[in-house]
Amino acid sequence: MARIAVVGAGYWGPNLIRNFFAHKSCTELWVCDANPVRLAHVRERFPGLTFTQSYDEVLRSQVDGVVIATPVGTHHELAKQALAHGKHVFVEKPLAASVSQARDLVERAARAGRSLMVGHTFEYSPPVVKIRELIEQGELGRIFFVSSMRVNLGLHQKDISVIWDLAPHDFSILFSWLKERPSSISATGRAFVQKGIHDVAFISVDFPSGAIAHIEVSWLAPSKLRRTAVVGDRKMVVYDDTEAIEKVKIFDRGVDFRDPETFGEFQLSYRTGDILSPKLGQSEPLQLETLEFLSAIDEGATPRTHGESGLRVVEALAAAQESLEQDGVPVKL
Repeated sequence: MARIAVVGAGYWGPNLIRNFFAHKSCTELWVCDANPVRLAHVRERFPGLTFTQSYDEVLRSQVDGVVIATPVGTHHELAKQALAHGKHVFVEKPLAASVSQARDLVERAARAGRSLMVGHTFEYSPPVVKIRELIEQGELGRIFFVSSMRVNLGLHQKDISVIWDLAPHDFSILFSWLKERPSSISATGRAFVQKGIHDVAFISVDFPSGAIAHIEVSWLAPSKLRRTAVVGDRKMVVYDDTEAIEKVKIFDRGVDFRDPETFGEFQLSYRTGDILSPKLGQSEPLQLETLEFLSAIDEGATPRTHGESGLRVVEALAAAQESLEQDGVPVKL
């Protein structure tokens, strides 16, 4: 059982509020926002909660966990204060606006003995979990590369680039699948609409194992696309999050190299086997994620998207942004 305060009732906050409200193990729910209009909207949907415009009141209260769903530039200060007051902390992605801030939060949480969790929601989605299982079980074989496209029209942000807005999803998914730290990251892109705020980027990621990844993110696409391909030496997988039913398809396809029996014999053979769409769970990822935060508070278990994993994502984002601003020069990690 835990008492929770959600700080930030803007774009994403109401989704978090809805899920914590539905969990029986959340015995008390606070909502904090400096904007009284936003609080009024939430109060209409969820009467009976505790509402406040004062973050200090949240810090002085007996809530066990603070959930931060505010602009990225505020994450570090709000989370730091919550940890200093003995609260467990959940921070929406990305964990912080810089590597130094993210590392500071990880260290503070460790010293305080409190859970620090990051809202990398896709790591709880059934398609992402299924692909992680396939990779762990060796179904795909050795991973050659991952190619991801996350594009749509908007929503442009005024304070962060498209990399910091959309790529946290791709980096967190990628790292949960491959379980290795990149050796280098490079990125190119442009700021077409707002000066200094890149709205399209193409990111390349190199891993020590030899695997590579390519991530395309954009706010300037005519339609919403959420498609990732994972290619191994045994099988391939396509994950399309815009599909209503068959979000994951496994392709028993590949290329086999064999030693030639005669001089000049073609050495490659192409395999085109079955296509399988596995059965996936139907749980809402955010429901699972919020429940995991409650469990981390109650049981002391380390959440899947813990602070260290959030730090790794911020390191990748910072490297991609640095490369972007240097016209694609690779940045080593």
